[in-house]
Amino acid sequence: MDFTPPPIEDGFTAEKLFNQGFSYTYDDVIFLPHYIDFPAEAVDLSSRISRNVPLSVPFVASPMDTVSESAMAAAMASLGAIAIIHSNISPATQAAIIRSAKSRRVPILSHPVFLPPSAYIDSPDDFADSPFILVTESGNSKSKLLGYVSKEDYMNQSDKSLKVRDYMAPSTPITVPWSHDLKEIDKVLEEKKANFVGLVKDNEVVDVVTKDDVEKVKGYPKLAGPGSLGADGEWMVGAAIGTREQDKQRLEHLVKAGVNVVILDSSQGNSSYQLEMIKYVKKVYPELDVVGGNVVTMYQAENLIQAGVDGLRVGMGSGSICTTQEVCAVGRGQATAVYKVASIAYKSGVPVIADGGISNSGHIVKALSLGASTVMMGSFLAGSNEAPGAYEYQNGQRVKKYRGMGSLEAMTKGSDQRYLGDTAKLKIAQGVVGAVKDKGSVLKFLPYTMQAVKQGFQDIGANSLQSAHDLLRSKVLRLEVRTGAAQVEGGIHVLCRLTVIEATDATSVQPPSPPCLHRCQSITAAARVCWSCTKPSSSLSREEGSERDRSYERGEVTPPKAVVEDPMIKAVPLESLKVVLIFPLLLRFATFFAIVSKRT
Repeated sequence: MDFTPPPIEDGFTAEKLFNQGFSYTYDDVIFLPHYIDFPAEAVDLSSRISRNVPLSVPFVASPMDTVSESAMAAAMASLGAIAIIHSNISPATQAAIIRSAKSRRVPILSHPVFLPPSAYIDSPDDFADSPFILVTESGNSKSKLLGYVSKEDYMNQSDKSLKVRDYMAPSTPITVPWSHDLKEIDKVLEEKKANFVGLVKDNEVVDVVTKDDVEKVKGYPKLAGPGSLGADGEWMVGAAIGTREQDKQRLEHLVKAGVNVVILDSSQGNSSYQLEMIKYVKKVYPELDVVGGNVVTMYQAENLIQAGVDGLRVGMGSGSICTTQEVCAVGRGQATAVYKVASIAYKSGVPVIADGGISNSGHIVKALSLGASTVMMGSFLAGSNEAPGAYEYQNGQRVKKYRGMGSLEAMTKGSDQRYLGDTAKLKIAQGVVGAVKDKGSVLKFLPYTMQAVKQGFQDIGANSLQSAHDLLRSKVLRLEVRTGAAQVEGGIHVLCRLTVIEATDATSVQPPSPPCLHRCQSITAAARVCWSCTKPSSSLSREEGSERDRSYERGEVTPPKAVVEDPMIKAVPLESLKVVLIFPLLLRFATFFAIVSKRT
């Protein structure tokens, strides 16, 4: 590829743009298109989260207690990405989550229930979320498997006072090794005409995969490759730790569980505590990659690089539920932060994670093109099936809780250490608690996001992440700053009625994004989009959207197409619009007649 700067000066180089004293976000800047000589399918998104941990997809699930646990870790690894397990739990629980995610090769976790033959099933609630109860000799996963009870058989049982042994299925359930992938499990289910199989590892039943699970995943976009596999043949999973003395014991638990990379979780990473922890980790566990952060300046990054980090996490106050910049008046616009840190980190071969500020595929393209090796996402993944927590309904919308690790609610669980507030008498919140609309499975919408990112790379003429970085540093890739009007023009605008967009799937129109503070929703089957977060929420009519969603939930209406609605236009009644247009004309006529009357 030719990296010779274009003969015609057009746009700004990144070096010139980001050295003018302004702090830019992703929305503030736009890349100018370059030359295309390859198809979008040829774009290679493989990257690294740290020096020695490669990924085939540059996506990282944030270490938040409403985002990353075992289900998210398994799903992200199956896509070729990785999840970082949060530390707002005990070391033993965090290690157990890692073992759970690594002990399978399918993106399905059902958390099976175990009972001994002498037990009783008191109610359907005993099945939890599983369609089966597995019967073992001692009632736990580590004893011999004897049979199973299906929820359907239990409900059809007239005498509920019988013991499990009296009506469990007589045949022993079919089991397969934990390392079987989805294709192999599907083959076994077809051959044995079974409804489910148990996954066994070291004589322990680690999970159950049903035929319905397999069929559902088969309906999602095809998974690319075998996923993120470590040297041990297991899926790769990361974990977050703090910088206190007790975190050294936590780290020991994680290493025994097989963690592949650790992230030192701090809102301001340039501290003596983190520098000491980096040196400790590299001394005691030299084979384990450690990512430092968060940082937003070249000075911060240089200190951590000198201490020996294998990766840098960039971002301070840019998350949708983070208030650090408002509360503490410290931080940096994410686009500027990523470019500045990456411009010094690449000289030492240290990958950069762009953490925060991601709400659509365009932001991902910008982050990666500005020098990041991966993007870390919180709200983008929150609300998905794989995110922790139960769904609930608010105003007719199916949502899941999403909270910042700097919120007081999260701090009570232990995240105050991240903000160096664990020893303070007064807790100061640097985050909020909210809810995110149901997005479905990450296995379904992330592949669409990946394709959108590939098309963005194609437009700038980069067929890989390294190619994009080379184009940027060789001054071939040019940028410009977008005015407020340009940002409005670049989105959906000037719509005065509902517009139906043909799409096979709603997420193919635009990847899901979190609701803004004014409760505006991302583009889905019943989309409501706020194109200006300065618009008061009281001006947005929600009755029709709520009723439409309730119809979808009741199954009365099936939304085959994505509906996009501009509430700013709809908020203005037609009669009011006529008055607004006619009033200036009337005013001019009145002024004219007044002048004529005065002269006569």
